[in-house]
Formats: sequence, C-alpha cells, structure tokens
Amino acid sequence: MVTVEIIAVGNELLLGDVLDTNTNWLCKKITGLGGQVKRAAIIGDDLQAIAHEIRSALDRKADVVFTTGGLGPTADDMTLEGVARAAASPLELNDEALALVKAKYEELAGKGYVEDAAMTEARRKMAFLPQGARAISNPVGAAPASILKANSSLIISLPGVPAELKGIFEGPLQPILKEIFGESVFIEKLLVIDCGDESLLAPMLKEIAEANLEVYVKSRAKTFGPRVRFRITLSMAGSDRGEVEGAINKALKDLERALDSAHIPIESIE
Repeated sequence: MVTVEIIAVGNELLLGDVLDTNTNWLCKKITGLGGQVKRAAIIGDDLQAIAHEIRSALDRKADVVFTTGGLGPTADDMTLEGVARAAASPLELNDEALALVKAKYEELAGKGYVEDAAMTEARRKMAFLPQGARAISNPVGAAPASILKANSSLIISLPGVPAELKGIFEGPLQPILKEIFGESVFIEKLLVIDCGDESLLAPMLKEIAEANLEVYVKSRAKTFGPRVRFRITLSMAGSDRGEVEGAINKALKDLERALDSAHIPIESIE
C-alpha cells in the first residue's frame, strides 16, 4: 500500500483565519485511490520548520509527501525553498515552469484580469523549483505545482487555494497518480445500528477486528439522546478488487452474526 504524508503550510491555518479543508479533501481522495495517509501536519510560514517537516517525512520513508500552500509570488510563500533544503536540491529557474507562468499571465492579461503580462520578479519567483523537479500545470491559477523524486519518496507540492489544488489533482496530476497508486481499490461498508451503549459494542468490534486484521473497523455515534444510533464502518484498500471485496464481505458477515447474537438490530447497510 502506498503510504502518504500531508504537510499543510500557512500562518493563516494556524491562526484560525482559514480552515484547512485541503487536508480533509486529500485524505478522502488518497484513501479512494487505495493509499494510506499515515500522518498530516499543519505548519506556519517558517522556512526552517517547513524543511524540517519535509525532511522528517523523508526519513520516515513515506512513499508520497504532499505539501499544500506556499507556492505563490510573495515573500512568505517559501514551501518550495523548504522542499529544496529538505531534499538537498537547490532552487533553480525551471524552463517548463517559466513557460507555464508566462502563458498564464498572457491569458489573464488577454482577459483583462491583470494589467499586463510582464514577467516581474514576483511572477518569475513561481517558476523557481527544486533542481530535478517537474512542473505540473495549474489550470486554475498561476503557480505551477511540482513533483520531485527525493530518495525513495515523491514530493508533490500543490497550491493552497482549494480550487487550484483540486483542479491540479483531478486534472494534470491524474496520470502521475495512476502511476503511483496503480489499480488500487478502496471499499467501505457502513452499518447503522440501533444500540444505545457503545461499551456493549467495544468487545464485539475488538473481536471482529482481530479476526479480520486487514479490515479497518470503527464505530461512531450518529445521534445522541434516548435513541442513540451508531455507525459502524468496515473499510479496506488493496491492489486486488476480489481480495478486498472478499475480506470486507467476510468481516461484514462476522459482524452481522455478532450483532444478531447480541440482539442488536441493524437499521441499514450501505
């Protein structure tokens, strides 16, 4: 299974001015691709902290490290410099990135969104990538994303603006993601049960989990009050759909038998 770490960069996230929806969205997408997010962190616009966090992810040998935010034209946009330090790949003007930035500003100027398409230093800044990095086009904004091989890991740096991040992830990054994750599959079953006491479920779910080690088993309360409902999730990712379906179905049958023995009704299965 492909292991992933996510590093969200931005003082605005730590101050609470902006909600980090990017990490949540990426976790869902990566899980759906059959990957496993092992760790996620939020750090400020601090070069040393960015480099340290990325270097730590590389030391943990994460297969893929996603960074979000800090790719723009301002001085506090320093994620790529942090990537460069962590990977010992100095920043350099990337011809492919420069062409992408130029084309974007020509497009914006043509639409009247910016005054002109001149390549100012601030605009050129977005074309400096770590040595050896590949530029990935941004169909929504101006700053290209980048992908860099560092030791056994891939570092994929995405913009922090959600529309830009999603546009890249679901657009030009897709062929790369297919290479990384292959034909992996993720399957999830959700049961809603009529039970007012999670402590009754705990030993049962522990037994189910121990008998189905590859399946993730989790319970969550759906409502509170006199008629409490619990949601039980069975999920698994893998490279073979048949194996994943078989494991999920076995865990589901084990759980259905256990609930029936405990006289706990199942309200729905999705």
